[in-house]
Amino acid sequence: MFLTDEQWKLIEPHLKIARKSVFGRPMADPRKVFEALLFILHTGMPWEYLPKSFPPKSTVHDYLQRWCQRDSFRQLLAALLKKLLKGGKLELDQAFIDATFAPAKSGGDGVGLTRKGKGTKLQLIIEGSGLPLGVSTAGADTGEPQMVQLTLDLFVPQTQPPRLIGDKGYDSDPLDELLAEQGIEMIAPHRKNRLPENQTQDGRPLRRYKHRWKVERTIAWLGYHRRLLVRWERHLALFTGFTLLGCLMITLHRFAT
Repeated sequence: MFLTDEQWKLIEPHLKIARKSVFGRPMADPRKVFEALLFILHTGMPWEYLPKSFPPKSTVHDYLQRWCQRDSFRQLLAALLKKLLKGGKLELDQAFIDATFAPAKSGGDGVGLTRKGKGTKLQLIIEGSGLPLGVSTAGADTGEPQMVQLTLDLFVPQTQPPRLIGDKGYDSDPLDELLAEQGIEMIAPHRKNRLPENQTQDGRPLRRYKHRWKVERTIAWLGYHRRLLVRWERHLALFTGFTLLGCLMITLHRFAT
């Protein structure tokens, strides 16, 4: 949960925040604030129960808002992916995509109604070994194909895969055409209601589908962080920030191998 000195050296340059004023109290230690966010991310603990060993909850929440407004966590994830790409530690021959549901207990923006109740959908794209390449959030009533382009737009350009593999929920001719224009082949099993004469997938590409468990594993890794199992933040940007923090922690582990 807490960071090593080596990990903090990778993170620190992307989390610098200027003082709002030359007056007032000294600024909090960014590392302690970041570790407080990791504590909340991992435990799912309400803000009011943040241990006193961390900076005050108001300070930590203020930093979270400012980092989310600056999109600092996404920029940090992009920087880490670029380092891994340069070191040859990313498997970009194929990528996997899937989505999961987080019930929203406090309402807010980006909440949609489904048969499971009100919540938010989280869509994740990973590279071949399981590292997150892109993540997006939207109302739970948003279809998976409609979220794909949003997720791809948040990619580091150099990490765009030639193949994207998903489940039956991504079987969509408009999506296939949209991705083909970007040089991406969408591989997904056909829905049951697709007519034989309209089938677009053959057996050979679908052999890659047997490895789709990797994205389910990465979603399970994210689920270890209890703050992501239920959305308590009323503002979608803050929930997205916690989601990116979970992706960052998964990615940081690769630097230790």
